[in-house]
Amino acid sequence: MKPVIALIGRPNVGKSTLFNRLTRTRDALVADLPGLTRDRHYGEGRVGERPFLVIDTGGFEPVAKEGIMHEMAKQTKQAVAEADVVIFLVDGRQGLTPHDKTITDFLRKSGRSVMLVVNKAEGMRYTSVTADFYELGLGDPYVISSAHGDGVADLVEEALDIAFASRPDELNEPENNNKGIKIAIVGRPNVGKSTLVNTLLGEERVIAFDMPGTTRDSIEIPFERDGQQYTLIDTAGIRRRGKVFEAIEKFSVVKTLQSVSEANVVLLLLDAQQDISEQDAHIAGFILESGRALVVGVNKWDGLQSDRRDEIKMDIERKLNFLTFAKFHFISALKSTGISPLMKSIDAAYEAAMVNLSTPKLTRALIEAVEHQQPKRKGSIRPKMRYAHQGGQNPPIIVIHGNALEAIGDVYKRYLEKHFRETFSLTGTPLRIEFRSGKNPFTKEAK
Repeated sequence: MKPVIALIGRPNVGKSTLFNRLTRTRDALVADLPGLTRDRHYGEGRVGERPFLVIDTGGFEPVAKEGIMHEMAKQTKQAVAEADVVIFLVDGRQGLTPHDKTITDFLRKSGRSVMLVVNKAEGMRYTSVTADFYELGLGDPYVISSAHGDGVADLVEEALDIAFASRPDELNEPENNNKGIKIAIVGRPNVGKSTLVNTLLGEERVIAFDMPGTTRDSIEIPFERDGQQYTLIDTAGIRRRGKVFEAIEKFSVVKTLQSVSEANVVLLLLDAQQDISEQDAHIAGFILESGRALVVGVNKWDGLQSDRRDEIKMDIERKLNFLTFAKFHFISALKSTGISPLMKSIDAAYEAAMVNLSTPKLTRALIEAVEHQQPKRKGSIRPKMRYAHQGGQNPPIIVIHGNALEAIGDVYKRYLEKHFRETFSLTGTPLRIEFRSGKNPFTKEAK
């Protein structure tokens, strides 16, 4: 079992920069803007032979009573409860603030091991940058620069020593590194992505707040259901390009698109209380282009009148008719209805995306397709397909070899895709076909 280090502090003290340095990634959004991180964000790090988990948190307002700051504070308090060691970051350039004192009072009551860390201290003398912070009564401060890496290695070594000293037996237990099926939940803002995550997990793991744009980063969360391991990726809502005004939201869109590319299955969430928009179709088109397996959830289905339900279904058929390979489910994330069939379709889509098809089976299916309908001639030439084999997974790629295959048109290609999909029950995943023509040995190029 890995030790857990939580990064705590007021907004814009460099927590996400330190998180990225500890995990050697760019998983946390970083910009010179306060309030960028909102949910708690987990990452993995390693020092020598010692692995650990690190939790990035939003700017901490322990006394916030309502609104988004209150929800962020709940996330941070949960991170502290999960941690073996808390790294409390303060800003060496701004000095001690009343906000820092409020956070100190909370941490002192938490009972966790706390390391006071003065960040942004590059080029400053130790005595001058730490003097004010002794007032907090948390011992000798550690001085680092998360942006430049100064003092970070020693800080983590010390944090791990403290963590292992507090729970030596538990932290030395072996653990399961299988992340299972990676599911990216995507959609427009405020369609219920975070609510669905919390419903699946049975806890308020991410902030679900009635305000578009609450989630700004992509949050990975492992969980288990019916013996199957999953990793959920809760993503920021994607708006139309013309509406992405904040620099923060531009970062969020990039992270969402990266999450789609890294997922095994994408769950596209639609809002049944709104019409299917052009933006929904754009998001679906990107998922299709990326080749990821897809399941569509139409959320907020509860309470709709039958005529409204019929309207939405017709709207889906008209605007998302290119998603014929995907399963659609009508659900309520808030009331947990329709969730089990949804998860079964996700499992099926994953199996289809990762399927292994033997060359003999693919070739037989190809021969059956050609016997039923041959490709059209192009002039005096008729394309001749000889055999097929699998060229990749997620999405499945079928490579067909033969002569004059460049003459095959899109209509016949779609016919082949449908035939292979029906033959091998490939529901929920795009299917790609590649043609490779053999060279004519009597042409000048082949000599």
